Amino acid sequence: MSPLIKGYSSKSISKNIKTEMKHGKSQKQSVAIALSVAREAKKKRK
Repeated sequence: MSPLIKGYSSKSISKNIKTEMKHGKSQKQSVAIALSVAREAKKKRK
C-alpha cells in the first residue's frame, strides 16, 4: 500500500481519498481516513 500524503490542503486530501479507493475502501471510509490524516498533520504543524 502506498503511503498517504501528510498534509491538510484540499489537494492532498483528495489524493489520499483516491489512493484509499484504489485499495478497495468504500468512499465514506476513504473520506474518513483522508480527513483523519489531514487532522493529524494539522495538529503536528502547530
